[in-house]
Amino acid sequence: MGACRDTLAEIVRALGWGRLAAVIFDVDGVLMDSPHERAWREALAGFANADRFTTAFYQAHLAGRPRLAGALACLTALGVPGAAARAADYARAKQARLEALIAAGEVHPYPDALRLVESLLAAGWPMAAASSSKNANAMMAPIRLETGKALLACFSANVCGRDVGQGKPNPEIFLLAAEALGVAPDGCVVFEDAPAGVEAGRAGGMTTVGVARHGDAAPLWAAGANLVLASLDEIADVEMFEGPMRRRGR
Repeated sequence: MGACRDTLAEIVRALGWGRLAAVIFDVDGVLMDSPHERAWREALAGFANADRFTTAFYQAHLAGRPRLAGALACLTALGVPGAAARAADYARAKQARLEALIAAGEVHPYPDALRLVESLLAAGWPMAAASSSKNANAMMAPIRLETGKALLACFSANVCGRDVGQGKPNPEIFLLAAEALGVAPDGCVVFEDAPAGVEAGRAGGMTTVGVARHGDAAPLWAAGANLVLASLDEIADVEMFEGPMRRRGR
């Protein structure tokens, strides 16, 4: 871990992260181990064969995208005839399946994410949650940190589920988060697990960290991530953020 921290500190200095002033988190796949992927896969029954629906397929075509756009991208990639006409039905089937899974308790926070949030909160960092999913807040609502503080109460801004003109890889959702935080885009660092989300962060002029929880670092680097981590525990002591925060007087 010490060697890893040293390497990260060198990367931070090379990237010039001293300008950073706020943190923006995607939710699904970064903060929460949610059943979105499972819901999309199981909802395919009646639309297409799910054999090609792997985690890599989900990350490439669905992760980070608004529901209808994701449904269309998925059916198109699977070669479903009349994909455009059937996308809305597939999106509704996915939402119904997701709601059932959430009701059944099939959603959990990532422990490393909660540790990082707690460390950033203690250091006084402004944080935002930014997900195109309209289910994000419902999934986070029951979650508490070890201190007992509600996860949702940790964010200075929350733009989850906002209606946006364009979904990721368009940066609109992250630009809304930066505006709500009162921080310029180039002062924000975004944590994302999907290539489309990484592209969105970079398109918004933000430093972007890819979270490769499934051994999928390569597509995150290819999408333009400034840094890719397998676990947020690699920076759970917020070593890379302490210098900028001291300079900001926190």
